[in-house]
Amino acid sequence: MSARNSEVTYGWVAILLHWTVAVAIVGLFVLGFWMVDLSYYDPWYRQGPDIHRSVGIILFLVMLFRIGWRVVSPAPRPLANHRRWEILAAHAAHWLLYLLIFVAMVSGYLISTADGSSIHVFGVFEVPSVTGQIKGMEDTAGLVHYWSTWALVVLAGIHALGALKHHLIDRDKTLRRMIGLS
Repeated sequence: MSARNSEVTYGWVAILLHWTVAVAIVGLFVLGFWMVDLSYYDPWYRQGPDIHRSVGIILFLVMLFRIGWRVVSPAPRPLANHRRWEILAAHAAHWLLYLLIFVAMVSGYLISTADGSSIHVFGVFEVPSVTGQIKGMEDTAGLVHYWSTWALVVLAGIHALGALKHHLIDRDKTLRRMIGLS
């Protein structure tokens, strides 16, 4: 399998990026949903958010690479059996997914750095605050983060259902192309 996409198939880099981002998004959502109810005395009270922030920063870097890769290696052409509305809906959904991912990551960053502190990424490097201290920013960013992550997970679920529809009902290669079996 080639690293780059062809006109009919995804390369291994695009496939790896797709599934890495998917797993990270689900993992971050589950961890975030779980950790908001932790008490101060829970051992995960600090560790959960540290992991969440670190993975979020790494995901940001992966997404920047993913967008660059998409420019260098464009997606394959739509399959011949795809209707025009399906193609337009898929393009809109993909760009909205990208937008929601970045909105979620930036708002999460703003929550964590609203007090002027840096984010420590697994103790390897730090991402400094670019805003300094801004009173109330964590509340506004928190609302944006909450709603953008819910919208992201709902849209990702619809995206997955669309892939299953293509696989189980249309019986085309849409899903097989993204798992490297086309």
